[in-house]
Amino acid sequence: MEHVKNKHDDIAEIKLFSSTTGINVINSPIKSKILSLLRNGGLNGSDIVLLTSKSKSTISTHLKDLINAGIIDYKPDPNDGRRKIFYIKSRYLGELSQELELENDMDEYLYNQIANSNDPFKFFRFLFRTIRVALMHEGVNIDPILHNAGFKVGETFYNQLKNPKTHELAENVAIFWETHKLGKIEVENMMPLTIRAYDCFECEDLPQIGRSACAFDSGILEAIFSNHFESEVNVEEIKCYAKGDNYCSFIIKKN
Repeated sequence: MEHVKNKHDDIAEIKLFSSTTGINVINSPIKSKILSLLRNGGLNGSDIVLLTSKSKSTISTHLKDLINAGIIDYKPDPNDGRRKIFYIKSRYLGELSQELELENDMDEYLYNQIANSNDPFKFFRFLFRTIRVALMHEGVNIDPILHNAGFKVGETFYNQLKNPKTHELAENVAIFWETHKLGKIEVENMMPLTIRAYDCFECEDLPQIGRSACAFDSGILEAIFSNHFESEVNVEEIKCYAKGDNYCSFIIKKN
């Protein structure tokens, strides 16, 4: 079947990476594709050529550019010393979208959510959201940064919350959540471990953007339960206020 060209086909997915040289903005579709592939693990040059459907010379040029920018590096392939395994050595910060995520009027949102509130905590709560919404309004997705920040918070507080019993740890997390006004959480299921969150600090009053938006909360939960299980876990947010749901829900599984 002949491919019908979509208006988005030529739009570069702009990615942001932090390396020793500073912030790198990647707006090349081919480089973005390479980095998307490498985020799932290292690949050799032949695999990258195959998966991108580009020529070997084209991929070699882009790989060299990414190495010079300090975004990726390479190491010998343990299965074939003649080949190199390329991998990302910088931090992924987020991406820029050339289409705005928010259709709602920014001024109306700020007026309804902030100007009419007399609650000091609510003001700072919405101040955090205002910064995020302003970035989203400009097409900037900072979820990776929020996730990393949440992970650091989870690691910092884990020793105060830890308990050898998973259910009791979850209860401690619920107390922590409410004490710090992050919302209210409860264990929905133990197998798989599923946590439901209400009154979510991070996303309850965000405009509906059609996708999960609790990167900070996910980072906290990932750090806490990775330490608890002594193994990396994956936190998947299956419900979210930002998707139009009535609560947020996270499934936590060992990788």
